[in-house]
Amino acid sequence: MFGAFIGDIVGSKYEFNNIKTKQFPLFSEGCDFTDDTIMTAAVAKAMLLRGEEQKMQPGTEKGFLSLLVEVMQDFGRRYPHPTGAYGSGFAIWLRQEHPKPYGSFGNGSAMRVSPCGLAAVTLEEAQALARVSAVISHNHPEGIKGAESVASAVFLAKQGSSKDEIRQYIASHYYDLDFTLDGIRSSYGFDGSCQGSVPQSFEAFLESDSFEDAIRNIISIGGDCDTTGAICGSVAWTFYMVQAGGCEGWLRYHPDEEMASIQKQAASYLPEEFLTLEEAFRAYCRERAEAFRRTGSCVSVLTREEAERFR
Repeated sequence: MFGAFIGDIVGSKYEFNNIKTKQFPLFSEGCDFTDDTIMTAAVAKAMLLRGEEQKMQPGTEKGFLSLLVEVMQDFGRRYPHPTGAYGSGFAIWLRQEHPKPYGSFGNGSAMRVSPCGLAAVTLEEAQALARVSAVISHNHPEGIKGAESVASAVFLAKQGSSKDEIRQYIASHYYDLDFTLDGIRSSYGFDGSCQGSVPQSFEAFLESDSFEDAIRNIISIGGDCDTTGAICGSVAWTFYMVQAGGCEGWLRYHPDEEMASIQKQAASYLPEEFLTLEEAFRAYCRERAEAFRRTGSCVSVLTREEAERFR
């Protein structure tokens, strides 16, 4: 999850003050975590609670969907005024007693979804989890598509897929990536939709040669920089962690020196709760991955009813 956290923090300063260059300090006065980090942490927390729930007496389950709503609203109450604020529709959703999806295709569904790709043991599971994480609020087809595409890219990155393989999969199933950053940099502006920001986030990762370069790429085109930073960062962090430490590198935390330095700086902006959560979530992912490796199967995060509905 640290890739999403880092991209969010770095981009927070430039969301409403776009720059069109890769030459800028990653961390400086004005940087902070935003709703992107808060809701990414909430998705991971809901997954951890679901894991605990599965060890309890059968019949007492709330299920992943209900836990997502519960935890997101809890985090929204406890972090009510993040830098940049919550989107207007989502802010209302956070306060409702029985929140309903509101047809959004905003990129909020894509910025919070990375835990779904990280915890999943198959690509199909990553996509199903992403759909659940989106539809509680962002149930427009484009909102679901944005979340599913990011979870897919994160999953492929953690499995050791090459950039060419990730590009081909995204282009075949989700978005045309028939542009370059240099080709759009001068004209690209703020776009809070999935369809107007997720492809650009992918391209920033695909054109990068390191995690830091990916973050510099996405900030350099402007736009909704905290959210595109979180999306790009979530894929790039996973990919380059695997490059540095093998397919287990992202689980057992083997970053290269540059990534470790960036992670340390980002951690200074984060509440202790999020740092502890990240460690616990990584352990949960490791447990699921090891179970799948040993037996070829793993208990689904989703209830049977959820799995049927969102398959």
